[in-house]
Amino acid sequence: MTIYSVYIINKAGSLIYHYDSPNLSRPAVEKTFSYPLELVLKVFDEKVVVAFGERDGIKVGHAVLGINGIPAEGRLLQDKRDIMEILANEENYPINIKFGKPNLTVNERIMLASMLHSLFAIGSQLSPEPQTSGIQALETDTFKLHCHQTMTGVKFVIIADPKQANIDAVLKKLYEVYADYALKNPFYSLDMPIRAELFDSNLQAVMEQVDKLGISNI
Repeated sequence: MTIYSVYIINKAGSLIYHYDSPNLSRPAVEKTFSYPLELVLKVFDEKVVVAFGERDGIKVGHAVLGINGIPAEGRLLQDKRDIMEILANEENYPINIKFGKPNLTVNERIMLASMLHSLFAIGSQLSPEPQTSGIQALETDTFKLHCHQTMTGVKFVIIADPKQANIDAVLKKLYEVYADYALKNPFYSLDMPIRAELFDSNLQAVMEQVDKLGISNI
């Protein structure tokens, strides 16, 4: 059981901080293909992704993470060769391609934070009772999203293993770190992105403590 990610969203819905666990790994599938490639690929958001066709754990939406052991950087390989051009050339086959779910870009994180802010507002409006707390948790089969909104409208979001218990204690601890190392920082402007070494180190220390010793020991 673990905590995957932490997001802090200001009252306007802008992402002001995010943290990913260093232990967070995304499953990847590596296969050798012959020509012609039976998967249909396209460039989307500067990444080469599967548009049609699934096999051996490779799914629509997965991105090319590398070719013949060379990591991909967007639509190019690390050696600056264009991935689509490589895959279109029959002379390059047989070819080993690594597929997987790509890491979120900064822009994608900002967009998701804004969407979560909107969902929170919708949840509050749908409630038959006034003064509702809004969305506090969303659960899937692979993760559970926990959300706590402060009196000032700042949202602390934790994405964790669905079996992880007592996340409320972690949310409380994160707020303490935010209050001590962001709000009390004379150089920090409210609702702006948090860029402070003390805040980073203390938040990471809390996450490492949770990972190694469990929530009861924070």
